Amino acid sequence: MKHIDLSDNNKVHDGPFVASVGFFDGVHIGHRHLIKQVKEEAKRLNLPSAIITFPVHPRKVLQKNYQPALLCGYEEKLDQLGTTQIDYCISLPFTPELSRLSAREFMQEVLKEQVGVHTLFVGYDHRFGHNREEGFPDYERYGKEMEMKVVQATEYQVDGENISSTKIRTLLKKGEIQQANSLLSYNYTLSGKIVEGYRVGRTIGFPTANIRSWERYKVVPELGVYAVLVHIRDIIYEGMLYIGTRPTLHDDPEISVEVNIFDFNADLYNQSLTVEFIDFIRPDRKFDALDELVAQIHKDKLLVLARLKSKK
Repeated sequence: MKHIDLSDNNKVHDGPFVASVGFFDGVHIGHRHLIKQVKEEAKRLNLPSAIITFPVHPRKVLQKNYQPALLCGYEEKLDQLGTTQIDYCISLPFTPELSRLSAREFMQEVLKEQVGVHTLFVGYDHRFGHNREEGFPDYERYGKEMEMKVVQATEYQVDGENISSTKIRTLLKKGEIQQANSLLSYNYTLSGKIVEGYRVGRTIGFPTANIRSWERYKVVPELGVYAVLVHIRDIIYEGMLYIGTRPTLHDDPEISVEVNIFDFNADLYNQSLTVEFIDFIRPDRKFDALDELVAQIHKDKLLVLARLKSKK
């Protein structure tokens, strides 16, 4: 996949393209269904295929205090788009000026003149242009006027329901990891820097690495214990992840994300790692005594090992 950045307001000279435009948070199976249609039409027309996306959530640009809940950061999104074998990813900065364009102006000035879109696929429920006031019949009409073919993509459903980034966020927030992973088509991840923690874990036989996510707005799943795979410098370890407020130890409301890496005993402070969520084990809870917590963690580890083994 070739990546083109339009931050300098430059024109693209590699077209014309068969393309689709959107934020594509998570690049889930619904997005992949749309991208497949783009690629098939591009092959039929012997043209390159392209996805046009935004580095920053459009609403974040328009509302400075808005905190988007993201399934993936920008770099992660580019990586996932690369797995679809799309020919081009074109990053278009979303600006206040861009937001004021009508749908027709956006199609004419940006998609046709700046990018060079020949055929535009529009997601079954996608709207663009100022205040998203218009719909597919309008886009189709504008396309005919400017000699751009506009196609409405077919929807993708699982068990009679449309797939959306919102649905996947909800699943993650409920700890339903396997269902979320199924809709993503890959295992959900968190990446971050290892920071100083309370060091309580090492005193009870379960040293943990405290993770500070690189992506500020990335969705943190439901509080609890998870079976995970831990990626450190291209090596994958099995591990047990905890997300919670450590209620047995103190009353601090701050949420901690920490991972106990199995068969690993090196210093990771200030280094980075990625945890890959495999399954949810149990919710966070407060124990009456530290001994009860330690006994439960031993049980958790056995469950985690069994769950990871079953997923191999």
